[in-house]
Amino acid sequence: MNEAIAKLLSPRSVAVIGASADPRKTTGRPVAYLQKHGFAGRIMPVNPKVERIGELPCYPDIASLPEVPDVAVVLLGAERAHLAVKELSARGCAAAIVLASGYTETGEEGARRQQQLVEAAGTMRILGPNTIGLVNLTDNIVLSPSGALEMDEFQAGGIGVVSQSGGILGSLLSRAAARGIGLSKLISTSNEVDLELADFIDHLADDPATKVIALYVETVRDPAKFRAACLKAARMGKPVVAFKIGRSEAGAKAAVSHTGAMAGADSMYDALFRQVGVIRAQSFSDLLDIPAALSTGRKLRGGRVAILTSTGGAGTLVSDDLGVAGFDTPAPDEATANALRALQTGSEAVLDRNPIDVTLAGLRPDLLRGAIDALLASPSYDALVIIVGSSSLAMPELLAGAIQECLPNSDKPVMAYVSPHAPEVGALLTRRGVPAFTAAESCTAALAGMLRVQRFVASGEDAAALPPVEAGELPSGSLDEAQAKQLFSRFGVPCAAERVVASPAEAEAAARELGGRVVLKILSSEITHKSDVGGVAVGLDGDTIGERIGRMAADVKARTGVHPQRFLVQEMVAGGTELILGMHRDALGTAILLGMGGVTAELFKDTTMRLLAQDARGLKPLGHAEALSMAHDLKTWPLLDGFRGRLKADIEALVDAIVAFSRMAAQLGERLVEAEINPVFVLPQGQGVRAADGVVVLA
Repeated sequence: MNEAIAKLLSPRSVAVIGASADPRKTTGRPVAYLQKHGFAGRIMPVNPKVERIGELPCYPDIASLPEVPDVAVVLLGAERAHLAVKELSARGCAAAIVLASGYTETGEEGARRQQQLVEAAGTMRILGPNTIGLVNLTDNIVLSPSGALEMDEFQAGGIGVVSQSGGILGSLLSRAAARGIGLSKLISTSNEVDLELADFIDHLADDPATKVIALYVETVRDPAKFRAACLKAARMGKPVVAFKIGRSEAGAKAAVSHTGAMAGADSMYDALFRQVGVIRAQSFSDLLDIPAALSTGRKLRGGRVAILTSTGGAGTLVSDDLGVAGFDTPAPDEATANALRALQTGSEAVLDRNPIDVTLAGLRPDLLRGAIDALLASPSYDALVIIVGSSSLAMPELLAGAIQECLPNSDKPVMAYVSPHAPEVGALLTRRGVPAFTAAESCTAALAGMLRVQRFVASGEDAAALPPVEAGELPSGSLDEAQAKQLFSRFGVPCAAERVVASPAEAEAAARELGGRVVLKILSSEITHKSDVGGVAVGLDGDTIGERIGRMAADVKARTGVHPQRFLVQEMVAGGTELILGMHRDALGTAILLGMGGVTAELFKDTTMRLLAQDARGLKPLGHAEALSMAHDLKTWPLLDGFRGRLKADIEALVDAIVAFSRMAAQLGERLVEAEINPVFVLPQGQGVRAADGVVVLA
């Protein structure tokens, strides 16, 4: 573990620069909270105007400190903070927490101040600026002025939180405390002038007290570092759950290709999270709900869920939401049903369906224990959701105790849905190891997260090292379709047979040479979406293409003002499935996109993406296994796999084409601004694939 980060999170001594003697002020809170929450180390306030803060001596300046602090909390404004940081660094302080705002978030002058702060820090590590600090509940260390710390007690536990928003740290701290959810460390990184999200993911992956890592993400500044940290956490068995804000920013920017319109920034985050095993929280509440379930350490091995209830309506709510998400709620098998019948007889019990309605279970702990044991032992179920109805509120301790006693008998997930408004009951259950939720959707999100963790397998496949492809002299700007497909072919992507022509006579000769039906297209680097302007005609032959070429030229000129001089005569590919294969680049990296293609590509948006990994040598192409997993991701996959008697597609050829396309994107790097094949026809097994249209934009 990084020694400076270790000292930052678990210091033996803390200097508070600019501390106030008034605990009601923001500058007075850090000292007050350190004392209130039991910090066992040395606290050294610095303020030239005050001699003592309570029983603590207050020092006039940093030079007067009796020892070098492990960590300093800097409470000075942005105009003076860098001066304190420089002094602390000179004295050998390991890390400083800079709370002041007024840096890059405020504009050019703030950016200048932030650079000044970096230079002042030297080798000392910085958390912030514009941060609310950190809270280490494992060791009773609070280095923050957050008002949430007014609470007297917090539940220490196994969830580490890293937030790029200071206010969210306090929100999660107070919400978790109210729900009985145990946290280990909470860190607000904010402006991330030095220490950032990935640094703390990496550290928490090694932290014995942390079992799950929850992230509140505004942006990922270093994708390669983030990828490495998350993969490390996955290897260490520490699931990462992220709530990424800014989804509405993913509106497609003006782009030459369909890929650019479909691969917005938010989709890129989806792809990155998926590849490194990060579970994406779809709502803010998920950011606690999913980690609460994961922190139990229980394993969800399948999607079959038993629902134990004594109130039918609430059970149906949970069952319905699980069903929408693809979970199964099967009826009990015969042996399980018999075990349940042995516990309770009478017409009130409904034991032949799921939800399993065992009346009075909330008032009879013996009945509840027996039912739970029977369902956890059943081979028909992978998880259990217990509905806590109003009847259970009379004896919540007995209810919680009965459930808790059953937990050692199985490692299957057990969670509770608390139907009445009873937050104290939910908190009691959660503290006893049974994550409790107040919404059916939360049960589903938690189970879905657990299933994702169990099924995640990090790609260990590296594409074989191959010599660079000779791409030839490449011009800048948009290539025309023929040039684009020549580039694809050089990297190993099969393309439809075609001829470039400039006259009706040449078009007729080309059509006869290609044989059968052909496609006629304008050839222009200025017009990308040719079908939108009448620049594509299909089903022509040597007898009809000559006349059609003249009409097409006139139509295109009328619509665009461009008079096409050259045309493409292309074999007409039929009998395949149309897909789109594209490349997209933004601040997160370079991604390969695969989806349903043709003119409906943007309408259906059935797509999946993978980001290319990067090392010191540059971008790396996708491996075959990863390319195959992309095809499996698509809703269109059944069409490729022989849906309803359809001929199976040539999947192997498709995978080869994806890998070849990614090799092109990796080798050309930043020279490749946009690239897309739409459509790429995936023909029946053994017949390969054909790129039928292409877009390439080069820097």
